[in-house]
Amino acid sequence: MGLGWRGTGGTIQKRTEESWYHLVALLLLCGFWEAHTQTDDGKSVYFWETGPWGRCMGSDCGLGGSQSRAVWCAHVDGWTTLHTNCDQAQRPSNQRNCFRVCDWHKDLYDWKLGAWNECVPVSARTFGAPRQFTCSGGEEGIQTREVGCILKSDGSPAEDAICEYFEPKPRLEQACLIPCPQDCVVSEYSPWTSCSKTCGTGLRNRVRSVLVPPLFGGAACPNLTEFQSCKPGPCTGPEGMYSLRVGPWSPCALPQTRTARQVKRRKGKGQGLRERAGVKDPETRELIQKKRTRNRLNRQESPFWDIQVGYQNREVTCIHRNGSTVGRNMCLTRDLPLTIQSCVLPKDCKLTDWTIWSPCTKTCMNPESPRGNRTRTRQVLQFPVGEGAECPPLEEFESCEPQGESIPPCATYTWRTTEWSDCRVDTLLSQQDRRRSNLTGLCGGGLQTREVYCVQANAELLKYLNDLREKDKASRPVENKLCEGPIPNRSQLCQIPCPIDCEVSPWGAWGPCTFENCDDQAGKKGFKLRKRQITNEPTGGPGNCPHLVEAVPCDEPTCYDWQLISLDPCIPDDGKQCGSGTQIVQVQCVNSNGEKVDRNLCTSNPPPEPVPCEVPCSRDCVLSDWTSWSTCSQTCSSKTIEGKQMRTRSILAYNAGEGGAVCPNSSALQEVRNCNEHPCTVYHWQTGPWGPCTEDPSTSSFNASVGVRPNSDGEVPCSMGMQTRKVICVRVNVGQVPPKKCPDGPRPSTMRPCQLPCKKDCIMTPFSDWATCPITCDAAGIAVKKKQSRKRLIIQMPSNGGQECPEVLEEERDCEVPKICPGFRWKTHKWRKCQLVPWFLRQDTPGAQETCGPGLQTRAVSCRQLDGTQADISECLKFAKAMPAITQRCQLPCQDDCQLTNWSKFSSCTADCVGVRTRKRSLIGRSKKKDKCKNTQMYPLSETQYCPCDKYNAQPVGNWSDCILPEGGRVESILGMKVQGDIKECGQGYRYQAMVCYDQDNRLVETSRCNSHGYIEEACIIPCPSDCKLSEWSNWSRCSKSCGSGVKVRSKWLREKPYNGGRPCPKLDHINQAQVYEVVPCQSDCKQYVWVAEPWSVWKVSNVDLKENCGEGVQTRRVRCMLNTIDGPSEPVEDYLCDPEEMPLGARESRLPCPEDCVLSDWGPWSRCTLPCTRSNYRVRTAYTIRPPSVGRECPDTTEKEPCSLNLNCFNYFYNITDWSTCQLSPNAVCGSGIKTRMLDCVRSDGKSVDIKFCEEMNLEKKWQMNISCVVECPVNCQLSEWSAWSECSQTCGLEGKMWRQRSVVQASQGDGRPCPSQMEQWKPCPVRPCYRWQYSPWSECRVENVVCGHGMRFRNLSCFVSDGDDEGSLVDEELCSSLEVAVDGDKQIRLKESCILPCPGECYLMEWSDWSSCVNICAKEAGVDFASVQVRSRAVLAQEPENLQLCPDQEWESQPCTGGECYEYKWFSSIGPNSSRPLIWCQRSDGLNVTGGCPPMNPPEDNSSCDPPCLMPKSFCSEAGICLCEEGFTEVLSSTGQLDQCAPIPILEIPTAGDKKGDVKTSRAINPTLPTTIQPGRNGRTWYLQPYGPDGKLKMWVYGVAAGAFVLLIFIVSMIYLACKKPKRPQRQRQQNNRLKPLTLAYDGDTDM
Repeated sequence: MGLGWRGTGGTIQKRTEESWYHLVALLLLCGFWEAHTQTDDGKSVYFWETGPWGRCMGSDCGLGGSQSRAVWCAHVDGWTTLHTNCDQAQRPSNQRNCFRVCDWHKDLYDWKLGAWNECVPVSARTFGAPRQFTCSGGEEGIQTREVGCILKSDGSPAEDAICEYFEPKPRLEQACLIPCPQDCVVSEYSPWTSCSKTCGTGLRNRVRSVLVPPLFGGAACPNLTEFQSCKPGPCTGPEGMYSLRVGPWSPCALPQTRTARQVKRRKGKGQGLRERAGVKDPETRELIQKKRTRNRLNRQESPFWDIQVGYQNREVTCIHRNGSTVGRNMCLTRDLPLTIQSCVLPKDCKLTDWTIWSPCTKTCMNPESPRGNRTRTRQVLQFPVGEGAECPPLEEFESCEPQGESIPPCATYTWRTTEWSDCRVDTLLSQQDRRRSNLTGLCGGGLQTREVYCVQANAELLKYLNDLREKDKASRPVENKLCEGPIPNRSQLCQIPCPIDCEVSPWGAWGPCTFENCDDQAGKKGFKLRKRQITNEPTGGPGNCPHLVEAVPCDEPTCYDWQLISLDPCIPDDGKQCGSGTQIVQVQCVNSNGEKVDRNLCTSNPPPEPVPCEVPCSRDCVLSDWTSWSTCSQTCSSKTIEGKQMRTRSILAYNAGEGGAVCPNSSALQEVRNCNEHPCTVYHWQTGPWGPCTEDPSTSSFNASVGVRPNSDGEVPCSMGMQTRKVICVRVNVGQVPPKKCPDGPRPSTMRPCQLPCKKDCIMTPFSDWATCPITCDAAGIAVKKKQSRKRLIIQMPSNGGQECPEVLEEERDCEVPKICPGFRWKTHKWRKCQLVPWFLRQDTPGAQETCGPGLQTRAVSCRQLDGTQADISECLKFAKAMPAITQRCQLPCQDDCQLTNWSKFSSCTADCVGVRTRKRSLIGRSKKKDKCKNTQMYPLSETQYCPCDKYNAQPVGNWSDCILPEGGRVESILGMKVQGDIKECGQGYRYQAMVCYDQDNRLVETSRCNSHGYIEEACIIPCPSDCKLSEWSNWSRCSKSCGSGVKVRSKWLREKPYNGGRPCPKLDHINQAQVYEVVPCQSDCKQYVWVAEPWSVWKVSNVDLKENCGEGVQTRRVRCMLNTIDGPSEPVEDYLCDPEEMPLGARESRLPCPEDCVLSDWGPWSRCTLPCTRSNYRVRTAYTIRPPSVGRECPDTTEKEPCSLNLNCFNYFYNITDWSTCQLSPNAVCGSGIKTRMLDCVRSDGKSVDIKFCEEMNLEKKWQMNISCVVECPVNCQLSEWSAWSECSQTCGLEGKMWRQRSVVQASQGDGRPCPSQMEQWKPCPVRPCYRWQYSPWSECRVENVVCGHGMRFRNLSCFVSDGDDEGSLVDEELCSSLEVAVDGDKQIRLKESCILPCPGECYLMEWSDWSSCVNICAKEAGVDFASVQVRSRAVLAQEPENLQLCPDQEWESQPCTGGECYEYKWFSSIGPNSSRPLIWCQRSDGLNVTGGCPPMNPPEDNSSCDPPCLMPKSFCSEAGICLCEEGFTEVLSSTGQLDQCAPIPILEIPTAGDKKGDVKTSRAINPTLPTTIQPGRNGRTWYLQPYGPDGKLKMWVYGVAAGAFVLLIFIVSMIYLACKKPKRPQRQRQQNNRLKPLTLAYDGDTDM
């Protein structure tokens, strides 16, 4: 125990020590690990990793969401470890709040897209230095932009995740192209100018203009001017060295006159009293005048103009040719120009602040409809005066959407339709033939129409379609143009069900005489009845059929009678073998319908007695049985007509001498009896048509006028009513008789219940709004009276006694005429007095003591309505023409001036074109005495001019218009669109050609001058379409088979072909005849025609044994084909109608039995063979013994049999189905639904059609459908809308104006309807109107008054021109342009004068601006990119003195954007002149213009002067070695002397690629196959064009292919050599004989490779 314990204790201790060792080792390991978890720089090798944030979750939208992500600890090597290894303090959070996006946030947030930044080259974004490259087209770049998510309401930024929830973030960068630097391009130089001096040393210049400005860092423009000194010759006298130069006017300023006036006042106080009554000095007079003027201005002036007259002055200096200023005395004395003048102090336009924005013109919400507009305005406080700044626009527009809450949705518009009209077939028929449109009882396919109108589709969408009682809820029609989208059909095809006619069977046989009512046999009245059945049930029930029962009164009626079934064999009396006997009659009891009934019902009549008969003895005469009675010869009897029927029998054997019973004479061989003895008085019930359905007083239902949806027939059942009809008894061929004459049993009913249709009231739309009133004014400004209208439409027509529609559908009334026609005009007031420069400023000028000279005058302008009443100035600014001038220059005459009156009016003309007219003026006052004023050349007192010549000639211009029918006066309604079924589209019309009128100077004038209304009219014909015309249907042919199913056919033939777009014909047959067939199956009753054989004739015995009267003989009988009826065969017909196979024999040879011989009856019919038909089956026929033979003699066999043989006497039968008929319509239908039929035929196994009963007896399966519905497409003619109104003229004036009108297809043609015409639009010329326009004259020369140079003015005029729209035009009187706005080419700022500088002699100056260059597109053709289009103009420098060149100004150019620029290319060209060995090298633009600049910056073609002789051949150049070589792609062709003769192109083999569609090998020429920069001058040899190495230095793929091909070819050659040299084996003869090859037969398969 103790040992054990110690042992256990020792074990525990040992394990504990091991655990300590493990623990220590683990701690050491952990320490080691901890030491290794620190990197060399003290950082941990563990770090926290995070996954992406998950989706934002939460129950609330917005900031209440939260999202999480995965967080784990990872080692730097990438593997995951425990979380404890990472620093817990730095652990990232795995949850955060977020913005949970909901769908409705889409309206609150959106992406905000910043503008694209500048395009940065891709090379600049890559590391390292940008590589050098040659710019061709442009350098690829990248441009970036900022994109952020924002809150729409205030634009504040939001998280991108919100916007990304709805739409991916737009791209932040895109590729772009940085254009290549565009150098300045200039034109060629102009020719040299003449020398600036006539003697001495001068300069001549030549200039060029800028064509393309430098862009995108391109080279600047070179000098535009080139100078060249010139010496025309030495000067003989002194040169003019000095010039008087006029400086520019100073700015306008107000004179400071108040102080001066006060000084004057103080100085002259003492003298003023004395001189008050005398003449005042000029300044005082002027001040008084100014004060009066100011007072008048204050009274009249508009507040919008503050006109102040000031003054301006200028300097006049004398300058030397070298540009230096010298004393004025150096210049030649002459009249000095004005140095001071009046002017209007410039005032800029002053405006009020903008008003607030007006409400948006769009007042409803609908994002799909176009945005509205809102405006704001400002008013003019001060109009610009003088040179002041013009007014900017007074009105500003911007698009808008309505803002705010509860904005109603926009009114949308939709099409509505009225109820379809009744279906009418006659509209279809009238399209085909107007004569057929008045037929009645038509059915089948027809047309129905309706009106279409536009309504506002508001929210309460009118339940009137569903509940027609709410009549007031029908939408009001609006103008059709408000509705968009397809217009609903205004006509459609419809179907009127065709009534099915009643079809009845033929009459049955007359029945027995029976009581009218077998239950009540009290009366003695009896009838014989015959009946027929309904074979086709008519529409509306059997009541619409003819009578089905006819009755004949008869005597001794019985309800039940005995019917003979058969007669038993004749049994001789008293048990004898022959002699007289009786036949028991087998009968059954039948009722009047022939149905078997209980025998007890016939007990009132005794049954028939046994019939006496005769069994001939062996020596007796033998007669045959009676035949059955023939059909009755009459159907009834009268005093003159009796019905007879007959039966016969024949002698079968004669008696033997005197021992036997003698044969009767021939009269006893036939019997005749009366038949159909009832009188010919046939009665039947006749019914009239059913009357209208009327309310049944017995029913209490109330037929209210309610709106209920109609049923499928279009009628609405409301309650039950009653219909009645008349029923009378009629005697055939006589007329109405008392009812008691007809049997009561089959009497038809006179009343039946019916459904009353509901009343339908008329339903209409409300009236539309009144049409807007157009305000038109005549020339006098008086408003013209107009009318406005409104209309309403019928939605539902009344029916069944409903409320009728009102008659008034359209109303009209006069428009309210405004008192004042809208319109505004400027009113100018009188010019005020001419204001001069203040006297103290001009006192040094000549004439200063007088109040005279140049000045300014002003006037007031006001705005008026057309009737003259005052209006706000802003109205005229908006609606009137340009404002008239408010200032003008004026001249107050001085004493020395010549004063004249104004010109008088021209005198009247006595004759046009030959006479003259004059006007006069005269001198005034002192001017009459001055000699200079009497100079009539300077101051003419009369003017003479030819009288205006009013000669005009008219001539036609342009093409003839389309042929236009005269307007029918119908204008399509703007509210309802009706289908115009009968718009006239052909007949006589007119075509028009415009007339043009010219005056004697060949200037275009109004056509009214030529007494023309502007057109030549000419009658023309639009041919009417003629439809294809066919004949009526032919009669039906006979049925193709007399037994079974055949076909019958009818057809139509072409009577007239269509032309001019008429209805087309059906397909033509081989003789170009349109023949339309109808084929329908028909059924012929196989028992319709039957053979009828008369009794056999008496024997004609050939071996006459006169004693015995027997032996071999012949019997004949007559066999006829007869029509079979219900009463039996009735009349003979042609034999071919009967089946020849079934024709009975007409003659037979046999033996007439001798006395005591056995006499047999005729053979009975053959029994039928049982199927299947095999010869082991037999058919039999039997006869019976009529006269037994005498003792010792025997009867022949009474049974005969023959084997059954297929298709001889035994047949199989099967059904045969015919083909479908054509689609059959009702006789009264034109088109629409019909039926196709087919029939079952019973066919015998030999192919013969037989009676259907043979197949029915075999109970064969009938699995076919006999009828299917079909549709005959209705021929609907194309229906067009009416012509639209004529469009506006395509040009407002000129010769080319056209007006157009269109029509559209309302109903496309269907079936064989008349197709749509091709002409859907027409044009006619507009009346020719002259094109008037304002046009500037060219600028005048720069004018400087009385001096050589300096600042001057140049002028131009504004003139009225007339043209025909194409030519430049001719000058005409300004009055003709008075109605036009004063503008030139759309520019309303009219500038008729401008300042200019006239250069002084010797001055260097800038020329006038050149014309704008043509528009040039800066583009990169290789990249297919356009950067901009630009045009440019420039000013070159002109110099006159060589000494002044350093004083020249800089040249100028300016550019502007333009549209439609051409993209040009620039290339170097060179040629050698005829007298020069050096080449001429130039740069040329692709339009052929020689330019400087633009060509690529490469060396121009080499100078070929170092080769001798020079290299003049095309495509040649001179190498460094001095040898002429050819360019790349060409080879040298040398002459016999070794000189280069020509450069021929090298043929190049092109290997077609897989994508090459042609796939052939072709030869092309190399044109500049390498760039010019690769030309190596002076190379010694040729370079292969098929280079084996690519641009990267590697072998090309085709080299490997060629190597592989060469290797295969080498192996093939080695193999061939080996086979050729190999020793052949000896052939084995035996084997060869056994395996002898057969000769190979080649069959040509059509391939040319054979």
